[in-house]
Amino acid sequence: MELFDILAGAPFWIAVLRVATPLIFGTLGVLLCERAGVLNLGIEGIMVAGAFSGWLAVYQGMPLWGGVAVAAGVGLCLGLLHGWLTVSMALSQHVAGLGVTMLATSVSYYAYRLGFAQVSSPPTITPFAPMTWWQDVPIIGPVMAAETALTLLALLMAPVLAWLLYRTPLGLAVRMVGENPAAAEGQGIRVNAVRIGAIMAGSALMAIGGAFLTLSAFNAFFFNMINGRGWICVALVVFASWRPGRALLGAVLFAAFDALQLRLQQGGASLPGLPTLPYQVYLMLPYILSIVALILVARRAAYPQALMKPYRKGER
Repeated sequence: MELFDILAGAPFWIAVLRVATPLIFGTLGVLLCERAGVLNLGIEGIMVAGAFSGWLAVYQGMPLWGGVAVAAGVGLCLGLLHGWLTVSMALSQHVAGLGVTMLATSVSYYAYRLGFAQVSSPPTITPFAPMTWWQDVPIIGPVMAAETALTLLALLMAPVLAWLLYRTPLGLAVRMVGENPAAAEGQGIRVNAVRIGAIMAGSALMAIGGAFLTLSAFNAFFFNMINGRGWICVALVVFASWRPGRALLGAVLFAAFDALQLRLQQGGASLPGLPTLPYQVYLMLPYILSIVALILVARRAAYPQALMKPYRKGER
């Protein structure tokens, strides 16, 4: 099959959106935290905890949206912990984030082993069903009809977050505490409260991204299913220059590279003049292309000026 046929086909874009959905949630979550001036390296563990808690809630009898709510609640709690460590205690954001990742991952894995010690294969649930009512919509219908409601939610979150950040007083407060917290304090804004709130909301988005994997993409929880997606989200925020629209574009772009390498690796496409390559080259393809894109964009990225800088009330 020719490369153009793959790129123009609905199955390719179905796979792209499926791969992109957890990245969109995670990237928007990281972006919200960093817009408030806090680097959240707890994302990898928060996504693991969201994946496990959401799946466990549904396995225990809750509805699917209840599982999403449970995952978001777990993300809120972990975000509160991260906010307390980095904002209230002013500890290193790098160390605290990695600590949250290790804590959330270890607790999730331990709880799984404790609750399902005698199970040889992961128990399954009934995941979200595809949105078949899109089928008759021109152009995008065949693609969206194969996706689930969580993918649609992810796509809608980017414009919602952009509106929140750039069109509301709350968004202005978030951006102010990430750029100049002293000036924000002078305007009567509670810097620590806004930062912790942004971290909690961002962590909830990250956890929902993890829950997508167990409640929509798959129907079970298994170890290492996040597989570094959290770290990719951190890089995508830089690629996006801390803008929600570009974050959505970056997540879809990376997902397109990933979906393409799977088809190239499986021999699904023929590239004129390209010799046969080891499959490891195709595995590296999305990361190599993402690094190149990151290098080209990062030099011009306007990062929040107070990012990773602790703030204590009254200090100048």
